[in-house]
Parts: sequence; structure tokens; C-alpha cells
Amino acid sequence: MIAVDIPGSPRLELHHLVLDFNGTLAVDGQPVSGVKTALGALSQHLQVHVLTADTFGQVRSDMADVPCQIFVLPPGDQDIGKLDYIRRIGPGHCICIGNGRNDALMLKEAALGIAVILDEGCAVKTLMAADVVCTAIGDALALLRKPLRLTATLRS
Repeated sequence: MIAVDIPGSPRLELHHLVLDFNGTLAVDGQPVSGVKTALGALSQHLQVHVLTADTFGQVRSDMADVPCQIFVLPPGDQDIGKLDYIRRIGPGHCICIGNGRNDALMLKEAALGIAVILDEGCAVKTLMAADVVCTAIGDALALLRKPLRLTATLRS
């Protein structure tokens, strides 16, 4: 668990890290450098979940050495699929990170939603649903390793 105290808000007690894959953890199907190591470290404190359409068909092999649960979404209504997934595990204890339009609902419902803007950009709907925006996945994951950064960003 990671706890985050934000003045003016209830304490966040986070148990799950839910991430999109392509555009968030990977660019053109290839994991961003350093992402696997960072997720491995975070898995000591959080249950890591990767939700993906698996556009390139290789998420399981790419993430085989990362302690995480992988869920490949069926075609159609993937935004609802992601939302349903976090509702099953408890959105009040989830950090969700994504960039695509199909990530907006889960970012909005999560205790903490982080939008990332990598090479394929970020859907405006998702950007508006996020609590925090980062321009690199490494920076987004560092917020979880150093939660005082979140306190500074989100305080009233």
C-alpha cells in the first residue's frame, strides 16, 4: 500500500496500480526504457495490473518478467471494460494511468488518475479526467515512489 496525504482531501490509501499498455507503458509496442524496473519496484507496495487491447499482440511476452496481472480487453467498449475492471478491484484504492480515450472513465473513477503524454499523445477527454498529467511514464511512476510530489501538486 502507498498512502498519500493531500491537504484539503481525504487520505489516499492506494493498493492497485492499473495501467494501459500501448501509449502509456510502451511506444509502438515496445516498453519504454526503465518501465519494467520501476514497475518491479512498485509491485513491492501495489498490485500492478496492465489492461490492454494488445494492439501489437505481444504484451504477455513483453511483460513476462514484471510481477503484474495482464488483462487483454475484447474489442468494443474498451472504456467500459476498463471501468468495470477497476470497479471489481475497488476504484477508491486505485491509481490509474493512461493516455487513450478508452482510459478516461477509469482515470475519472480512480482515487488517483494520471494521464501521460508520450509519442502518440493523449486524448483530450482523458487529459480532462486526470488528476495529474505527466509527459513521461517514468515521471508518473516516480510520483508513486515519492508521494510528497503528489502532495505538492494536488494540495488545495
